[in-house]
Amino acid sequence: MKTAAKTKKKTAALQLRPLRLPDRTVTVLPNGLTVTIVERGPLPLVAVRYITRAGSVFDPADRLGLAELTARLLRRGAGGQGAEELAESVDYVGASLGAWAGEDSFGLSLNTPVAHFDAMLDTLARVLRRPDFPEHEVALARRRTLAQLANALDDPDDLADRALVAAVFGQHPYGHETIGSKAHVEAMTRNDLVRFHRERLVPQGAHLFVVGDVDGKRALAAIERVLGDWSGENSGQLAVPVWSELARSGDVVIVDKPEQTQAQVRIAAKGVYRGHPDHSALMVMNSVLGGSFTSRLMQEIRVKRGLTYGAGSHFDQLAHAGTFAVSSFTKTETVPELIDVALAEVKKMRAKGPKPDELSSAQRYISGLYPARLETNESIAAALADMALYGLPADWVDQYRERIAAVTVKVAAEAAARHLPDDDQVIVLVGNAEQLKPQVEGYGRVSVVPAAQLE
Repeated sequence: MKTAAKTKKKTAALQLRPLRLPDRTVTVLPNGLTVTIVERGPLPLVAVRYITRAGSVFDPADRLGLAELTARLLRRGAGGQGAEELAESVDYVGASLGAWAGEDSFGLSLNTPVAHFDAMLDTLARVLRRPDFPEHEVALARRRTLAQLANALDDPDDLADRALVAAVFGQHPYGHETIGSKAHVEAMTRNDLVRFHRERLVPQGAHLFVVGDVDGKRALAAIERVLGDWSGENSGQLAVPVWSELARSGDVVIVDKPEQTQAQVRIAAKGVYRGHPDHSALMVMNSVLGGSFTSRLMQEIRVKRGLTYGAGSHFDQLAHAGTFAVSSFTKTETVPELIDVALAEVKKMRAKGPKPDELSSAQRYISGLYPARLETNESIAAALADMALYGLPADWVDQYRERIAAVTVKVAAEAAARHLPDDDQVIVLVGNAEQLKPQVEGYGRVSVVPAAQLE
């Protein structure tokens, strides 16, 4: 009883104010589109978000980056309106309209003054339902994407992240960045985009969220007017293969950048999927390890040894898999020292977990930041979309801080023991391979990858 009372007292202390998502109404249209409306004032603004399962994990094997390129082109002509006309109609009323593709999802977002809600909803529907994919815009988007891929070769941080994804996931559909690769982007045609749109961007199984100063019934009527006769079911492959092990476990992958005097360092291992039961414990534990400016990794690597300006760790959580990674950079000659310190801190956390004072500090830090994520209509729409996409429980947001506050030292330590790596990990370095290779041969099988291979 004493322990329960202490936990309850601590939980209450961390709750600066009640945090609850606003009431919402949910309607499933006959075409399968789920519409969620949140009436929220007093500002005369509205946020709209469409989301569906059509991210890069579903890219065709010979067209990696197709979802991303489609997202770039939706606003570049739709329903007979050209890119400039669409942009002018949106900008003129002070609205914004965008599209994106993530690993698991494809989405559109609209933010508009409520006075222009109906007109902007028409524009969103036009872009979503009737993109034109003009040939000249396709060619332009392809060139810009290729230029972005080429420019990334000069960014060691970007190269490290790209190499890490490949080293962790290998040939699994998660094993490529959303932007894709040079060879695949070069091969993409307008027909690929049209087919992707037809097969993936459909109402069946998708969600539309409307948050803002609207009348719920009127907003639903407006949605039914522009999207009610929309039809289509997702005809692409929706199953994601099981991912069970690191593609390059035990390896050290060096991306060769001979001109570099510093090296990017990544140490990665298996993590957890989005919504995993250990989520809260891992967030608290990782805040202590490497998820904040006062973390152990920052103290040991930057403050005490001056090996870098920044060091941290994070869990990247996807729908069907996840990774844990330590990220930093240092001078070429101090790479082994940085790796040793990082591995030692991970091992220490895995063995003993956080200390009580570290745990309390992390809980206050996470709980204090969390409300800022729900201050705007757009952020609430994003939170609701996140819950729908990943199948998170209805109280995911409402009880988030309570779950963080309920984490004990024992629970955090057990989660660390389960999910932090022991020997099952991969190390990725970006720097001068000739100088790095002899320094890191003791950490595993070393392979050198030309930077151009990652374009």
